[in-house]
Amino acid sequence: MNKIICYLLLFYLLNTGIVYAVTDTFVDETLGNKEFEAPKTHTVYNYQSTEKIPVIITSCTKIKSENDVKEGNLISMKVYSDVEYNGEIIIPKDTILTAKIETTIPSGMNGIPASIIIGSFDIPNIDSNKLTYSYEIIGQDRSLWVYPLKWALTILPPTGSLTNFIFGGHAKLSTKKKIKLYYYPEWI
Repeated sequence: MNKIICYLLLFYLLNTGIVYAVTDTFVDETLGNKEFEAPKTHTVYNYQSTEKIPVIITSCTKIKSENDVKEGNLISMKVYSDVEYNGEIIIPKDTILTAKIETTIPSGMNGIPASIIIGSFDIPNIDSNKLTYSYEIIGQDRSLWVYPLKWALTILPPTGSLTNFIFGGHAKLSTKKKIKLYYYPEWI
């Protein structure tokens, strides 16, 4: 009987707008009059050309998911070698560029690895809409041996659950790791 009364009360509150008013007040107080940068939109496009030029870059600093890596952080990277198109150097070697850490996923239980997605590459004199959008760094995936171990230990009741505490590897990007992006010069 109590469940029915709770459901009716919840239904009444949702339909009268009380919950919406509280939510709107919370959002207004939390966000206030903050301005947010609108994402870049590319409304005029022609992606018919498949010609692509590899752009090899390296990180200027080591990046590790176990450190204080936050979404939205800007990182510096540099071009590893000259990038040529039609006999011209369009991006010289050692050009410094910025990128943004788009997403971070911490390592999880049962061997699920950590992941860092880097995107929004900003190379001077290059249209960012003509570049590969993102690059993902993934840690060591230990789930490939954790799950079989879990099922093998399930015969002994509490022991299979102990594998829940085996975490996946951290995502790491060293300064020597070469990242290959692609530049599509004929895209509009």
